[in-house]
Amino acid sequence: MQIYYLILYFFIYGFFGWCAEVAYAAVKEKTFVNRGFLNGPICPIYGVGVSVVLCFLMPLSGSFVLLYIASTILVTVLEGFTGYFMDKIFHHKWWDYSNQPLNIGGYVCLIFSLVWGVACVFIVKVFHPVVHHTLSMIPFALGVAGIVVLGIILCADLYVTASGILKLNRQLDAMEKIAEELRELSDKLGESIYENVMETMEITEERKKKLEEKTGEQRQRLEQHREELKKRYEELASQRPKVVGRLMNAFPKMQSRHHRIILEELKMKLRDRF
Repeated sequence: MQIYYLILYFFIYGFFGWCAEVAYAAVKEKTFVNRGFLNGPICPIYGVGVSVVLCFLMPLSGSFVLLYIASTILVTVLEGFTGYFMDKIFHHKWWDYSNQPLNIGGYVCLIFSLVWGVACVFIVKVFHPVVHHTLSMIPFALGVAGIVVLGIILCADLYVTASGILKLNRQLDAMEKIAEELRELSDKLGESIYENVMETMEITEERKKKLEEKTGEQRQRLEQHREELKKRYEELASQRPKVVGRLMNAFPKMQSRHHRIILEELKMKLRDRF
């Protein structure tokens, strides 16, 4: 029964966490923003965080001070590890507290950790007893069925989201290669112009005409290739699946470890579109 309730807690508090994030974004942005990592109305980090607190810290519920300190430390560690491993897995930094005082790697900071501690104390002492009482009134068979259905939806959502992020990474890789090739073509074009100028200063009129024809054809081919690359780059930049657009809205401080400049360009295009 303990595992049964922990799984229910995960879904319940994941949903309430999503509601809190959406409410915070509504106050800050004056519009609706789906702030979850997934498409559905759930923030798994909240579900995991509160479930872990309830599982390990309920024995400390008799002491406000111990419960607050332990909750603050535990939730901070969880947030830090979650941010770090999501960064390593997907090569993106999803949130950034670098501009906040006393932060660690931008993954956690003191101010938010203190807030999480207060929230956990409120949940354990006030909110959770009501939630647990409500869940205990649900027939066990119905609760299990709900867990199965929600679990399937969660797995499907996770697959869709992860696929979208991996597609974004491939898109950024392709754009980075095109940008590098464009830089190389620009260098070649500049070198061609320089060599042509230097040579025409030293040769006869007849050879000068032949050289100009030859270099003109060469520059034309380079320019044509450059225009083709630019067109391909713009096509890639315009390809933005709904999952990617939503994630950029949900995590406005999202950063790419390998393609920082190009990701910022995509963000600007998204803002211009909307």
